[in-house]
Amino acid sequence: MSMDIVDTQHDLSWDFIGNAVFGATGENAPWVLTLTGAAPPTAALANTGGGIGEVLLSLTSDSQAQNISLTKANVLAWDIDDLIRVEFRVKMGQATLTSGNIFSFGMISNRADDHTSATALAAFSIVGATSTTVVYAETDDNVTDTAPVSTGKTLVAAYKTFAIDFSNGKSDIRFYMDGQPVCTGTTFSMAGYSSGLQPYIQLQKANSANTGTATVDYVRIIARRPVA
Repeated sequence: MSMDIVDTQHDLSWDFIGNAVFGATGENAPWVLTLTGAAPPTAALANTGGGIGEVLLSLTSDSQAQNISLTKANVLAWDIDDLIRVEFRVKMGQATLTSGNIFSFGMISNRADDHTSATALAAFSIVGATSTTVVYAETDDNVTDTAPVSTGKTLVAAYKTFAIDFSNGKSDIRFYMDGQPVCTGTTFSMAGYSSGLQPYIQLQKANSANTGTATVDYVRIIARRPVA
């Protein structure tokens, strides 16, 4: 794809401010909601009155498998070769993630209940069965699967800013937390993937009475705008 790498950067942000209905079809909604669980779990706007928008993902205490996912309805509009940087500002709603729960977010190909089974992804995750606070980073391009690597840093009930940086090319994807590089001893490559991606945010639990929440303040995607 022909593109200008200097003058035509495209910077798109979602701050979750104002009237927005999260639906299953994507019509008139900036994000599409996919839910598993009859209870059901929810995704709702919060703190909209002061100009600071948030979206709150909430699991219920019903004994069932639940999954809350916000995506772009599998519209893979961001060519991996055009991506520069993706940012998420998020926090958990509790001091630790319950074992059996998973919170993950990043860029993905078509959505999957198990984010690790997606064809391609670059993501941060907290997997309660592994650690209830430690954040991991991972990539997969359907050729090379870099398994989750510990960042050595935690996410609890306080905001942190996460970034996935593609500016060095898809053979050298880099991860940051609060502006600091993490997992610097690992080379994350998605060189085998040349199609589009979408942002996703997902909170889930196995069949249990676990509860849990996660809050997203904003999502920002910076990409090169194609010129031809």
